[in-house]
Amino acid sequence: MKTDYADFIGEVQHRIEAGTRAEAVRTTRAVLETLGERVDEGGATDVASPLPLEVDRFLLQVDHGQAYDFDEFVDRVHERLNYEDLDLETAYPRPASVDQADAVFRTKAVLALLSETVPGGELANVEQQLPDEFEELFELVDAETQPWEARE
Repeated sequence: MKTDYADFIGEVQHRIEAGTRAEAVRTTRAVLETLGERVDEGGATDVASPLPLEVDRFLLQVDHGQAYDFDEFVDRVHERLNYEDLDLETAYPRPASVDQADAVFRTKAVLALLSETVPGGELANVEQQLPDEFEELFELVDAETQPWEARE
């Protein structure tokens, strides 16, 4: 059964303490596009299948299987979170800047949510595709206490 889009984004918003749903969508997109690029197409498809259609495309519509290290992964998430490559000519304000540490936290939060949403060992299979240096990003997946639960 697919997860509801509003519930998924709402949970991301809660976990990263975002002021807006748009910020939660921006975070979800940045993390999932970067993850989709780093893993093979089969792994991305397995993780995407139980996700809402509005979210699964972030994993699927990228060039899969790119080999880069942890620092490059974080840099790509960070760049996507900060829209550094976009020329936004809208009436809306630019999103607040996100630093590297917050990019790592947001990645951990989205991956923890994926572990709760994706059945079976699909996320574990994706994690196995990544070098050991990526373990830090999955540290909240099996944690007994989550930062967003402690703040409630």
